[in-house]
Amino acid sequence: MNHRSSSRAQSTVQARAPRLLLGALATFAMMLGIAGAGAATAAADTVIDTIPVGNAPQGVAITPDGTFAYVANAQANSVSVVDTGTNMVVGAPIPVGPSPFGVAITPNGTRAYVTNNFSNSVSVIDTGTNIPITTVTVGNFPAGVAITPDGALAYVANFGDNTVSVIDTGTNMILGVPIPVGNGPVGVAITPDGALAYVTNNFSGTVSVIDTDTDTVVGAPLPVGGFPNGVAITPDGTRAYVTNFGDNTVSVIDTGTNTVVGVPIPVGSNPQGLAITPDGKRAYVTNLGSTTVSVIDTGANAVVETVSVGNEPFGVAITPDGTRAYVTNRDDDTVSVIAIKKCLGSLCFGSLAGAGSLVGGGSTGSGGTGSVAGGGSLAGAGSAGSAGS
Repeated sequence: MNHRSSSRAQSTVQARAPRLLLGALATFAMMLGIAGAGAATAAADTVIDTIPVGNAPQGVAITPDGTFAYVANAQANSVSVVDTGTNMVVGAPIPVGPSPFGVAITPNGTRAYVTNNFSNSVSVIDTGTNIPITTVTVGNFPAGVAITPDGALAYVANFGDNTVSVIDTGTNMILGVPIPVGNGPVGVAITPDGALAYVTNNFSGTVSVIDTDTDTVVGAPLPVGGFPNGVAITPDGTRAYVTNFGDNTVSVIDTGTNTVVGVPIPVGSNPQGLAITPDGKRAYVTNLGSTTVSVIDTGANAVVETVSVGNEPFGVAITPDGTRAYVTNRDDDTVSVIAIKKCLGSLCFGSLAGAGSLVGGGSTGSGGTGSVAGGGSLAGAGSAGSAGS
């Protein structure tokens, strides 16, 4: 074969390669029971289960091994533990302080930290026994809580004090003095390298950035939208996403420059909680006022899907394998389980979660653990966190 014939043959093979790949993907889709590549492209995230928990569930976090979800029940003063393999509540509710709000789990999975909004404290739960082992006194009306990647520190936003408390998780003692931030701090998220903590200031419409080495605020507060609540950081640490409860939008912060980038992303009514998938490609936003979850493509920074869930969706956490999102429905006393579709480029396959997720799992990743998703004015009897409502 001469050089020209060889080149023509090679070009033919190269031209066929994408079609062969698509054909293989279509076959794979059919094997998954999705009726071909065309249907796979249109596959949508789907609620596959609804789990009854305690009264007014708010914060939620998933253990690092993905086996359990911990749900704070605000009006039951308890935490429910959900087995993510069966999507059933296991054991009796764990008693904590009045109006539990946020939940964070240590990277080694041995402790859950729960903020008690009405008792100015944090309950520390031994996840091996599901028994509270101590209570740490913090500031007034603690809301969001996040734990550093090394598991050494827990940062707690004190809504009523305009401060952040830092807990040494080894001793469960408060370190130093509370860190002054903006008015009405709610959500907290920590960068993957542990260097910075981002705190939403609900009444100020800003985000404060804390240097975790010095526990001081760096730079001026970053202006975002109205009544910011939830905050989550992408796995690569380059972006922070903030829900603006009063504006029905999500702001995006470049963590390298600490500037807001682009225009606010329109979502549903009264966005509250926020979690980002482990691959960083999607952000899930709970819309408290519209019984939906908005799914943001973080590449385009646009909503690509809206999923209907229960009434007053509040917190959200995503499993470490990225196959499921757990959403607390505050007015329904339930948790919705969303099966997340899998995408390869523009070709997406419906997740096999439930009737079968590709892999079981859980996540303390960005937004689930570190950013328990926002609060609000925290006013009102027994129902913390409805800013602007």
